[in-house]
Amino acid sequence: MFTGGSHNTPQSARILRYAGLVAPIILAIYGYLHAFQIVESQNYVNFTILTIITSIWMVVAIWQFVFRARHRWVAIIRIGLYHILAAAYLLFVTGIVTPFVALWIVLLVASYLYFDRKGVLSSIGVFMATVCLDMIMWGGATLGAIPYDLAVLVAILLCGLIIMGINKAQAVDRTELARSHEQEVLQRDRILTIVNNLADAVLSTDKQGVIRVYNAASLDLLDTNDSLNGHHIDTILKLYDQDDELLAPSELLRGVGSVIIRDDLWYVFEDGERIRLEVTVSPIRKAFRRESAGQDGYVIIMRDVTKAKSLEEERDEFINVVSHELRTPVTVVEGSLSNLEVMLTKANIPKDKVVDAVRMAHDQTVYLAKMVNDLSALSRAERGADDAREVIDVQGLIRSLYDTYTPVAMKKHLSLDIDVRSGVGKIKASRLYVEELLQNFITNAIKYTKDGGVTVSAHRQDDRIVFSVKDTGIGISKAEQTKVFDKFYRSEDYRTRETGGTGLGLYVVTKLARKLGTEVDLTSRLNYGSTFSFSLPVHSDTKK
Repeated sequence: MFTGGSHNTPQSARILRYAGLVAPIILAIYGYLHAFQIVESQNYVNFTILTIITSIWMVVAIWQFVFRARHRWVAIIRIGLYHILAAAYLLFVTGIVTPFVALWIVLLVASYLYFDRKGVLSSIGVFMATVCLDMIMWGGATLGAIPYDLAVLVAILLCGLIIMGINKAQAVDRTELARSHEQEVLQRDRILTIVNNLADAVLSTDKQGVIRVYNAASLDLLDTNDSLNGHHIDTILKLYDQDDELLAPSELLRGVGSVIIRDDLWYVFEDGERIRLEVTVSPIRKAFRRESAGQDGYVIIMRDVTKAKSLEEERDEFINVVSHELRTPVTVVEGSLSNLEVMLTKANIPKDKVVDAVRMAHDQTVYLAKMVNDLSALSRAERGADDAREVIDVQGLIRSLYDTYTPVAMKKHLSLDIDVRSGVGKIKASRLYVEELLQNFITNAIKYTKDGGVTVSAHRQDDRIVFSVKDTGIGISKAEQTKVFDKFYRSEDYRTRETGGTGLGLYVVTKLARKLGTEVDLTSRLNYGSTFSFSLPVHSDTKK
């Protein structure tokens, strides 16, 4: 739609449309009051000319009101018709000296809005021509009206000059405003670019808590693709404190005088999954506003610290437990070696005592070596050092483990069997992790089995391969089945205690299973043996 000059806004165009409709009606009524001598007129009013002018004027008024100008030439015709009709009205109906001559200012404004300075000059020119014609046509009959005509001309001319002066001043202001707006947009774009490239979730709210700005990381953190703009923070962010009590984010915002940081909050997804958040809330204030004047909004920065906090807590617990577990074997080794040193300085020391001291030191050293190996495996898993996946032939893998551990089982007079059908398929996973899982299960099964044997099996179940290690050993009680995967946990059963162990093996297993994207299942009955199993997807090349 054509809107004319740069000053013609939709609001000003709407006002002009109504003014263009109402003004002709008022002038028509006023003209007929002149024609019927209800209002005294210095001019002779021709009824026919008045009717023609007002009729055309009403048609033009309705035309411009109903149909908007979509082209420049349409606007020129309309403005031109209004000027011609207004000039005819002043010449043949009321004369120049009339209160409603002030409505010519409306034509000046319309000309300015549509055609800028040229429009104002053209409107002034038409009015000057109208005044000159009026003095020529009626000056002889009404010589006294000439000064009034000139006074009106001066007034309209001043209005035109004022409009152009305002236009010039506003042009400077608009230029400065445009430059300021460009700078503001540039700064806003820079800030948004920085915010959107932050890894932390950033939300900005007004003082009522309604979200106005957010970055892409916010959508990632909240696991949503929906727009957050215009939503209240309480409806978007469901927070829980360390006591598992629901905490409305607006409570964090309320009364915030400076930056606050909370790292004890939890966000719960719709499916029940929880993540721990570090939430930083900072009030927004205008530079010129006092401290007591309140906030203009808030900036909320959120970071998922679930893993960091978990690692921090695990680290502290790990250090405490490891230091406790290491204290005993180190003390035993130190004592055994000290006794051995004393015994070697004395004569006639029984050989069996020396052997006992050496064996005790050796056993504790082996215990420490096992712990170091388990810790090393756990460290590699945490760092993802062995995450590289490869295609593994399951039948070959089980056969390799069978060859490795058959001699170990035979030393304890146990049988080691495998149950793997040919064509069971292949998997794609970290070979080291899979072998570590199965080796741990096999060594534990052999260790805690006195009679019978151990069976290692792998079979297809839909699109997965289920690995299991079954033994006929001492079994695990129901009360302890949920604890055996905890780090450094060892059963209170004396049969478990007498075999020795670090208590780290099954804890490492759970870590490796998570790395492989699976879980370990345990089925056990006290004195009847145990079965440890897990499953992995069949490699796509072997799916049928």
